[in-house]
Formats: sequence, C-alpha cells, structure tokens
Amino acid sequence: MRSPARPRRRFLRQALLSAGAAACSASSFGQSDESTQIVDQDLAAAMAKAELSLQFRGGTVDECRAWQNMFQSKLHDLMGHSTPPARWTIVEEGQTEFDDYTRSELLLTADGVPSSPVYLLVPKGLPPGKKVPAVLCVHGHGPLGNDAVVGRREQEGAGEHIDQLNYDYGVQFVKRGYVVAAPCMIPFGRRVNSAAYRGKDPCAVTFVRMQALGQLPITANVRDLRWSIDLLQSRPEVSDNTIGCAGLSYGGRMTMMVSAIDKRIRVAAVSGALNLLQERMTARHSCGSQIVPGLLRYGDYSEIGSLIAPRPCVWETGLNDSLIVPQWDDVFRNRLRRVYQAMNAGSNLHFDRFEGGHEWSGRTAFPLFDEVLKS
Repeated sequence: MRSPARPRRRFLRQALLSAGAAACSASSFGQSDESTQIVDQDLAAAMAKAELSLQFRGGTVDECRAWQNMFQSKLHDLMGHSTPPARWTIVEEGQTEFDDYTRSELLLTADGVPSSPVYLLVPKGLPPGKKVPAVLCVHGHGPLGNDAVVGRREQEGAGEHIDQLNYDYGVQFVKRGYVVAAPCMIPFGRRVNSAAYRGKDPCAVTFVRMQALGQLPITANVRDLRWSIDLLQSRPEVSDNTIGCAGLSYGGRMTMMVSAIDKRIRVAAVSGALNLLQERMTARHSCGSQIVPGLLRYGDYSEIGSLIAPRPCVWETGLNDSLIVPQWDDVFRNRLRRVYQAMNAGSNLHFDRFEGGHEWSGRTAFPLFDEVLKS
C-alpha cells in the first residue's frame, strides 16, 4: 500500500518547481518514485538532445559574416518585430540635482505601444556644445527595476541590495563623464503590480499572457532598450556613434540581446549572465522574460552573444556566483572565442573573472568603455 505521506511530498516538490525555486540542483529534476516517466525527465532528455542546428562551425571572416547574417535573420523570425516607434514624445516627470550630475525622470510615449519610463543622467559642468559618450544601463530582476541602477535607496532594503550587488553602475558611469539612460523593463519596478500576482511569478505570467497575443516580453524589452538608444542619440550632449551598453543579471542578458540586434552599440559589458539556455532549462529554470521560443532548435545564448562580434565586449563573472555553472560557462566562452577568432577580433573579447558573487564588477568594463568610446 502506498504511504499517505507520499502524495504530499510529491505535491510539495511540484509546488517548489512551479514557483521557480532557483536553488534546485540538476539532480533534483527527473527523480520519481513512480515507474512512469515524469515530465521533468522527458524535458531533461529533450534538452540534452537540443538540435542547435545553426551553430557556427566555420573558420574564416567570410564564413562568419555569412553565418551572422543567417542567424540574425533566424533570430528575427523567432522574436518578431523589435523596432522602436518612429514618432514619439518625452514627458518629464521630475528632476533631481546632485553634486556632479542631474537625474531626470522621463516617460517615452508613442501611439500603439506602452509608455517606457527612463532615467536620464547627465554630467554637470559640460561646456556649451560639448558632446560626450553615452551608456545604456540595464537593470536586472527584482522589485527595484531601474531604481537600483541609478542608486535610488528609498524603498525598504534597497540600499543593502544596491551595495551587495554594486548595483548603481549607472551612477558610476555618469560620474566617469557619460550620459546614461536607464529604462525600466517589464515586468519590473513601476511597470508591474507585483501584489496583484498573489505570489505567482510575474515573469512567467507575463510570458504566458503575451504569448496569447502573439507577443514576447523579451522582444518588448529589446524594443524599449532600442527606444532608449534613440533617446540618447537625440540628446545634444551625446556625440555620434559613441554608445555602450552594460547590465547585470537579467540586465546582462538584455545587454547581450540588444547589443546583438542593434549595431549602434559599440561596446558592451554583460555581467552575471554567462549561462546557456540549454543548461538553465535542464538543471534549473529560466524566467519567461528570457525565453525566445524555438531558440534551441537553432542555437543558444552563445550564438546570440556571438552576433556582437567583432565589436568589443566584456563578460563578467564572479568566482563565487552560484548562478554561473562550471563547465557550461566554458562551453559558452569557447563558442564566443571561435566567432571572434574567425573575425580576427580575438583581442576584442574580454572575460573578467573577479573575486565576488552575483554582482557588477566594472574592473575591465570601465577602462574598456573609456578606450572605445572616449578615444
């Protein structure tokens, strides 16, 4: 006779999985006390056999450019339209003065798309007519949204969170003389009412709801990040063709995405995001905001990241970051290296492995951005 405690244990296990418990290890998936194979086992087996049919296997510049064009086209087919609106307006909601910069709270509005909140940080003391480089700074998961990137500490626990992750890299960039745009993405910060989800994951719910409309959160966020690039290019303080992009965690993932798609970004810093989708979906989970449906039929995040080549890019990973999985991160690095080497641009690919956890470093990124954008 089956123990009455067994159904309850199974229920608790499934509840944890449904809640997206990030701490679940690879071995916890696929275990069952039934002879029937459960869905976790089926999916893990399918992930191990992911086709990745469009991986780059060439070795020359021409082969690499042809592959990039092909994979870029396939990525567009999978994601859909991410072009920002051609006509838009700016609503200024507030402005705060600091000793060495000004922070403006802006709302980008256009017909047919949701409005996009953006912080704009501008260094003080710029001579009239002086133009400087700009950086698009992208936030990660969490209720703070883009508040964290610009160092806003008003919410309870915000200061500790910012300090722990070295999260205010938007402020760090503006203090180095860059104009900074820090948009808020969905479903985070002021763009989501988390309480209305009653403990459910807003990323998962938003993904499912947008799928019903034929939309994707990741595509909408790429559109809004590109919209912020338009904002930077419209600013009189920003010099032409001198825009970089930097982000941590989900911000690192979206830095990779927008840099791969939008060639206006000349240099990128991807922090805490050296994960492959194949690894995440086999051993843990990946939130709905990071999903490109059908991607593993053709490639992985490594192939998307390779679209940044030959432009300079630094990939930051803390040695104590529990979200970066050994062996898998080497697979990611090696795929990137192959593309950069084929493009004769190996010196433009940088890896910053620093002492620390899931946090922003800047150790390699800051001097690299200065070299690329200020020279």
